[in-house]
Amino acid sequence: MGNALTHYMKPDVMPGPDVVPSFDPMLGFESRKERVMIATKEEMESAKLPLEDRDYCAHKLITYHSCRADKFPFVYQCAHEKHDYLTCEYEDYVLRMKEFERERRLLERQKRLNKAA
Repeated sequence: MGNALTHYMKPDVMPGPDVVPSFDPMLGFESRKERVMIATKEEMESAKLPLEDRDYCAHKLITYHSCRADKFPFVYQCAHEKHDYLTCEYEDYVLRMKEFERERRLLERQKRLNKAA
């Protein structure tokens, strides 16, 4: 709810949920690794992953699904793969939150600098 209200009250400094970052990704960093998709499009299609699951953690989800298929009645043996996948999803979520906050702060900074100039 807070983001919706802030987006309504300050639309110029609050990025939308589907906005591509407008600043240089290396701004403020000396070195930064670019994120790379490990699972290919063909692997995700052959695993029949739904579109909402085709993210940076898709390779771990494919491993988890194959483990469940291999050890079917004893799916509790795939707890490690499930934990790896859920941890990856959580870290991806945290990274997206940090990127959103970075974009918001840079927009506020740009507005402040434009106002001062």
